[in-house]
Amino acid sequence: MDYEKIEKGARLRTRAVNIVVYTLLTFWAIMVLFPFYWMVLTSIKSYGAYNSEWIPQLYTLAPTLQNYADAFTAVPLGGYFVNTILFTLATTAIMLVVTILAAFGFARLQFKGRDLAFTLFLSLMMIPNELVVITNYVTITNLDMRNTFMGLILPSVTSVFYIYLLKENFAQIPDELYYAAKVDGTSDMKYLLKVMIPICKPTIITITILKVIECWNSYVWPRLITDDQAYFLVSNGIQEIRENGFGRENIPAMMAAVVVISVPLIVLFLIFRKKIMAGVAQGGTKG
Repeated sequence: MDYEKIEKGARLRTRAVNIVVYTLLTFWAIMVLFPFYWMVLTSIKSYGAYNSEWIPQLYTLAPTLQNYADAFTAVPLGGYFVNTILFTLATTAIMLVVTILAAFGFARLQFKGRDLAFTLFLSLMMIPNELVVITNYVTITNLDMRNTFMGLILPSVTSVFYIYLLKENFAQIPDELYYAAKVDGTSDMKYLLKVMIPICKPTIITITILKVIECWNSYVWPRLITDDQAYFLVSNGIQEIRENGFGRENIPAMMAAVVVISVPLIVLFLIFRKKIMAGVAQGGTKG
């Protein structure tokens, strides 16, 4: 009888804890998702309806898609999309090559001063981004690469954090596999391509997705290094709509542009969310 009471009390405590936890999680989810709801809601309100609201309304009875048409007609947003796709694909591809080779060198190759070099390399993470932006701007300007895709891409093709993350992942692979491959006459490059990359695929996918998101959302550097519309990215397009797209601040059209720009990233995350979680878990697990 006492055991039944104890078991019943434990179930009640567990249920109470679950109620509290799920209540807090629900509240947090609403807080996180509400800005997205507000963004979509504003994008389907007419300009007149939005500006006539003294108190912001959480719904609209007269939705319109005119703001989406305005977003593409006020500025060449379609061209900015193409530029952003080219910038994202090129930057991510080059970054992957640099990151994989650097991580492999630090994790597997033996050379004098490797640990010291890696420590100094990690110390670069301590440098404020503002200083890096200034240095990159001076360098790109001196090389006469302003208003070029090379000027946009080059400063973003390496990442200390991504190299560190992948290096730690590579280091978890047993040394015996490497020694056995060398005995069989396998070259370092073949070992990297045939063994290390397949094993660490979740982490590489995670790095790729994070870099794509980073490039897609890039604003400060493209804004700084380009003033020619032929090289503007979608982030420049949003600001252009705000500043001079209509001769006024058209918030609904801006929100429509943000929705259009956000959809590819949301879809990408939904498709690869399990890979991202697996990559983060693998990167943080010691073998």
